[in-house]
Amino acid sequence: MQTASTFARITMLAVGIAGVLAATDANAAAFQLAEKSAKGLGRAFAGSGSAEGDASIIAANPAGMRQLDGRVIQGDLSAISFKAEFEGAGRKPTGAAQTGGDGGDAGMIAPVPAGYFHMPIGEKAHFGVSLTAPFGFKTDYDDGWVGRYSGLKTDLKAIDLGFAMSYDVNPYVSFGASVFVEHLTIELSNNIDFGTALAQSRVPGFAPGSADGKLTVEGDNNAVGWTVGGLFSPDENTHIGISYRSKVEHKITGGDATFDVPSNAAAVLAVAQPGRFVTTSGKATVTLPASATLSVTHNINDRWTVMGDVTRTAWSTAFDQVVIDYASAQPDSVLEFGYRDTTFVSLGTDFKLSDTVTLRGGVALDQTPTTDAHRDVRVPDTSRKWLSIGLGWTPSDNVEYNFGYTHLLTSDPNLFVQPGTNNQGNSLTGKYKVRGDVLAASMQYKF
Repeated sequence: MQTASTFARITMLAVGIAGVLAATDANAAAFQLAEKSAKGLGRAFAGSGSAEGDASIIAANPAGMRQLDGRVIQGDLSAISFKAEFEGAGRKPTGAAQTGGDGGDAGMIAPVPAGYFHMPIGEKAHFGVSLTAPFGFKTDYDDGWVGRYSGLKTDLKAIDLGFAMSYDVNPYVSFGASVFVEHLTIELSNNIDFGTALAQSRVPGFAPGSADGKLTVEGDNNAVGWTVGGLFSPDENTHIGISYRSKVEHKITGGDATFDVPSNAAAVLAVAQPGRFVTTSGKATVTLPASATLSVTHNINDRWTVMGDVTRTAWSTAFDQVVIDYASAQPDSVLEFGYRDTTFVSLGTDFKLSDTVTLRGGVALDQTPTTDAHRDVRVPDTSRKWLSIGLGWTPSDNVEYNFGYTHLLTSDPNLFVQPGTNNQGNSLTGKYKVRGDVLAASMQYKF
């Protein structure tokens, strides 16, 4: 029974899909999350590293803590509504139409919390603490859907606890840095078409789709990253922030891979490939990308303020390759990704309607790292345009409330999953209807 090469291809598929999720999870492009502040959301995050009065600057640009007044506590909560509906069809390796539904709405409604604390140290130094979620994504398809061999569930979350310090050289120049601990968790699953592999090996009684198994991969890791920045004010009305966030390398050493093998295939697999397709541990390195931001804020007068941001994210070097090493006889998998570097550009404004009420608005262009040639069912991402509005209410000198809303304008991304070793020859062609909205609220207290 010549099954070794076929099962090696199955291994690459099953493990390969595991690696895709292990490396991929927003509301900025792909699974990068920008939602750190309700105030920032209301102006499409323009001025994220240079605007006054928003404690989220502790995480965005620690040098910007000069823009905060005294001791500050701030809590933010964003709710992301993401819709992803597939329309298309699949093909079996034989060319026949693939069975299964469209997977339903694979998107999510997810909360994204953030919290900040700031205190001055003397007249020139500042200390800050931040709790944010810079990366996160989830897609979950109905069981038995037409693309089940490419993905069922994808769930990635990254949470950062950061500690920042800054120093004001003078009223016009500040420098700052932060160190953060990032906790990453990953869960993914997909079906495995053992029926096709066994049929291709001429094992009697098997046909494509007749012996579906399942792979579930889970892992977590803590890693350390850093952010550095500067804030430069040519005059009291103009502020320029420059910041850089490091990439974060997560070395997952205690991951779990669970193979659910159908009973009609288990005996054949045990003989043909002993020690493979069994529950095991594994390790992999997942790198989350670095980014650099230029942020500008200018006060036109006592009522009007305008802001702008440009952020460049280095996806291509972070997602070049992921290797998954299993503790069992399962061969390593080398996953190649086609993510490109991206640019996020936003413009926003604040209008002080009265001493207690501020109106906000903003627009943004958000580029996706995916392309038609490199897009999968786990992260069916597309470039988008942001339309944002916000409201701030300051009932007293100590308390401030902010609300923000963003609607994402998207095109419908194409999907071309070619038959190959990573899907046992099954293919998938179609497009997604992708929609997104974000609503956020925050409270800030000064004491």
